[in-house]
Amino acid sequence: MKLTELHKIFRESTGVTTDSRNIKENNIFFALKGDNFDGNEYAQEVIANGAKLVVIDNEKFFTDKDKMLLVEDSLQTLQDLAKLHREYIGLPIIALTGSNGKTTTKELIHVVLQQKYNTQATIGNLNNHIGVPLTLLALEEDTDIGIVEMGANHQKEIELLCSIAQPDFGYITNFGRAHLEGFGGFEGVIKGKSELYDYLLDNQKMAFINQDDELQVKKSSGIRQFGFSAKRENENTDVYFNHIEAQPMAAVSVGDIQINSQLTGVYNAVNICAATCIGTFFGINLDDIKQAIENYTPTNNRSQWVDNGSNKILLDAYNANPSSMKAALTNFFQLQYTDKLLILGDMFELGNESGIEHQRIVDLVTENNTPAYFIGKEFYKLCNNDNEKIKFFADFEDLKNYLHDHKIANQTILIKGSRGMQLERALELLT
Repeated sequence: MKLTELHKIFRESTGVTTDSRNIKENNIFFALKGDNFDGNEYAQEVIANGAKLVVIDNEKFFTDKDKMLLVEDSLQTLQDLAKLHREYIGLPIIALTGSNGKTTTKELIHVVLQQKYNTQATIGNLNNHIGVPLTLLALEEDTDIGIVEMGANHQKEIELLCSIAQPDFGYITNFGRAHLEGFGGFEGVIKGKSELYDYLLDNQKMAFINQDDELQVKKSSGIRQFGFSAKRENENTDVYFNHIEAQPMAAVSVGDIQINSQLTGVYNAVNICAATCIGTFFGINLDDIKQAIENYTPTNNRSQWVDNGSNKILLDAYNANPSSMKAALTNFFQLQYTDKLLILGDMFELGNESGIEHQRIVDLVTENNTPAYFIGKEFYKLCNNDNEKIKFFADFEDLKNYLHDHKIANQTILIKGSRGMQLERALELLT
């Protein structure tokens, strides 16, 4: 079967899925393989549950010529179909990547552009070599603009995603010290994320630029740009923000219009600036931008304020890397609250730099003389610290046992750690 024929079947279907548990009537199921599963094994099951077609790449399970399509590589076919659909539908695509803030920025851009356009964006954080194709295949003919988040933990990944999504516009939130193990260090992060800039330059597309970030300005040289700044107003600044703050919620001002968000942290003020800049480019007026951003509420453990009656908690436990941890701490230190406490978990995927990066966080906390509980085996290696305000716990169970006998009340608390630490569990210990 030719790819164009598969695309015709797709357009007559109710969509695609790679999860046999979520099959819907007339879906196309792509049987993908992972380290611990083989989607081919579920081919008969999804047909029985109403699948229109099953794309498999293991001849052993090819038992129904009418309902199954045997291909060499199901993942490659999914990616090829997504690319073809993107070309068929032909709408403008905004791609964004970066070390920190991708998902929040994507959601802010989405709510802003929705003020004028029918937009579709990456659902959740489906931003990898599987998630991006699924996002593209969810685009419909009446969609005006697609917003595609691109994640990566090694070089050439953004290059692949760009070849599939073929973006018309791009934005990089920042270069941070994330996924250092996969990228081979910070310089590798810069090179890997800049693959978006490479695509935009090679294909004469446009970049949205934070002109206050010298690295972004340098790496985007030569690309057609539309930029913003909170530091300088000149002929190169398309959108100038004359004031930003975060005490505790992020707020920005454009001229005499102030946008007050439900997001915490100066780092989120920059994300708001980006969404405002992009909205301005697409002709959204500032009053509508203000309304969209002020009505946006963060979810999924991303910089959420939780008041449980006993403590005021800043829950930022979705993920962590050295850059995002430093940004969160810097913001937390400047908040005008007394009786602060930090609950910080290990940062993953740092490779040989893990010890150094965890030590830097401990040093930063120590310098600011803030009480802290460090959780996880990487932080625990540093437990020879003699600061009586700092405590180390080998794992979450150790913390749980300690808090059973040492109740915390009337504190302002930041909870942050990598996703694998699941530090949102600490909420129930702090009531």
